[in-house]
Amino acid sequence: MATAVAFREEINVLQVAEPISRFSLLRKSLLFAELSKIAYYRPTIAAAAAAAMGFEYCRYFDRDGAQAYIMGNQHDYVVVCRGTEPSEWNDIRADLNAFMAMAETVGRVHRGFKQEVDDLWPRLEIALRENDKPLWFTGHSLGGAMATICAGRCKLAEIASNPEGLFTFGSPRVGDRRYINFVKIPHYRWVNNNDIVCRVPPRWLGYKHSGQEMYLDSQGNYRRISTWGRFWDRLRGTLMGMRSFEFDQLADHSMTRYIQYIQRAVDGEEQSESRPGKYAIYPRD
Repeated sequence: MATAVAFREEINVLQVAEPISRFSLLRKSLLFAELSKIAYYRPTIAAAAAAAMGFEYCRYFDRDGAQAYIMGNQHDYVVVCRGTEPSEWNDIRADLNAFMAMAETVGRVHRGFKQEVDDLWPRLEIALRENDKPLWFTGHSLGGAMATICAGRCKLAEIASNPEGLFTFGSPRVGDRRYINFVKIPHYRWVNNNDIVCRVPPRWLGYKHSGQEMYLDSQGNYRRISTWGRFWDRLRGTLMGMRSFEFDQLADHSMTRYIQYIQRAVDGEEQSESRPGKYAIYPRD
């Protein structure tokens, strides 16, 4: 069973003692990846793990199986939506309900993801109206889809705290082109090589991805890659998985892997800052 101590021992937990806006893009990504993993814990454990990272405020929301946290400190508030739990029928039902429904704005959106947010949004909106700090959204898997919809609603609602950014990990496609292009929010969408969840629902149903893709290759390295290069890299990842007797498309969806690989990129960035010119790491945002 997960504990806050086990979480701290499993990865190099990022400590937050300053405004998130001061972090580099990679350090922000690592922070939100860690918070997205915390969201899978039981509320008491999640609150302890969040406090260990520097978020003394942690409020849990649960409505008919749709779950999210608001975590905060003196500088920032973060809405963290919980991802899919294979043992939770509500999560499975939301993932499978891939028919599109009319969005509350324009275009069409995944009906299952929209229902999850509909269940939570009234209570989330009331809580967010009390916030006067910079606000961020994040989530993994189903949580990434929910965070995308929540951030858009917050942007359009009469809420003083405007979304500063959205960070998603292994997120499925959420809506059609009109929907994802209607609200402009800085969105960084992490994709780990063969992560199968990032490829559903299929494009032929009208679904599109939003945000700036942040790609992790078959070696776990953060890089820009062409369409042709991605094809060969995914093939390489599949073959590596077969040699390890694992289904790479599912293994790459692991939140732990996202954290490990983003941590590697952050380590490289820090080395680059101390030894300019040696490491090819993307610049700060």
